[in-house]
Amino acid sequence: MDAQVRVKVLVLEGDPRHAEELRAFCEAQRLVALTVQPENLVQVLRSAIDLGALFLAEDYASHGRTGVALAQELHRIRPELPILLRRTPDALPLSSAQLRVLRHHYAPGDMDSLAMAVRESLFSLIYPEALVRGIAELTQSALMGQFRDISVSLESPCIVRDRLIFGEVYSLIPLEASWCRGYMMLQMESAGLQRLLAHQLGEVEDFHRDSIRAINNVFAETTNLVWGAFKNRFIRYDEGTAAKCTQVPIVINHTQRYISFGSEDPQLCFRYQLFDNAFEQGEPIVLHQRFVFNLNWSPELFRENEASVESMVASGELELF
Repeated sequence: MDAQVRVKVLVLEGDPRHAEELRAFCEAQRLVALTVQPENLVQVLRSAIDLGALFLAEDYASHGRTGVALAQELHRIRPELPILLRRTPDALPLSSAQLRVLRHHYAPGDMDSLAMAVRESLFSLIYPEALVRGIAELTQSALMGQFRDISVSLESPCIVRDRLIFGEVYSLIPLEASWCRGYMMLQMESAGLQRLLAHQLGEVEDFHRDSIRAINNVFAETTNLVWGAFKNRFIRYDEGTAAKCTQVPIVINHTQRYISFGSEDPQLCFRYQLFDNAFEQGEPIVLHQRFVFNLNWSPELFRENEASVESMVASGELELF
């Protein structure tokens, strides 16, 4: 596997000369350049495509907009994506409001400043090849160990700047070491996971095979397998207590509006009814409040803060009878 990390970018350029210049630039900068027809631009950006940046020419037109007006619309749709704007020679100066939606703007041929902007916004973090390659290997091994009779292929690793959730089933689990602290996320479409389990759980009764718990439990087990392999491979046990803490995956199923914290412990739940006094009649607005103590629960150590009577008398909150 090629462990070199790349970035997918969307190139919005209508001038053939500048398009060729950008194509060579992207190849040199490890950018995977994608293009789209102007009439499909908004639809593509609203889809689940993951990207690292947008290269936009000031004279590129789409949906009745050009230049900075188009950049503002693209920023509204995907605010997390940096926009790199190629200016036209006769362009007017940009206002402060216009500059806020741009990561960088450059004149034709000024590839040096563009390269610096790309390094700062897309390659600001260094990912060692041993880490990238190791993650791919251990994840493929965990998947093939979890599911029977499957083949796993991998695209080139990419850096993305968006915050999209792909699919309806989503899990995240913390990663903590002396060198990193964050979350690992796994995402999958619910229909795809159900099709996979139809084969994996073929000998189980239909009710259990298709149940929410069966789907989410398998996804949680998969998350745990990958997390355990990552911990064994990259986290030393002498790095401190962070590397030895027990963690459980959080599994979210959007379709079923279901969330699992990896524990069968009960949740502390409150139910509030809110009424809008502007209406004399109407159904109450119901608010549910829940607390889940799935990693640690030691009620014997709980103490309520006790305010002193003297201080409350002095402040006027209490009066002597």
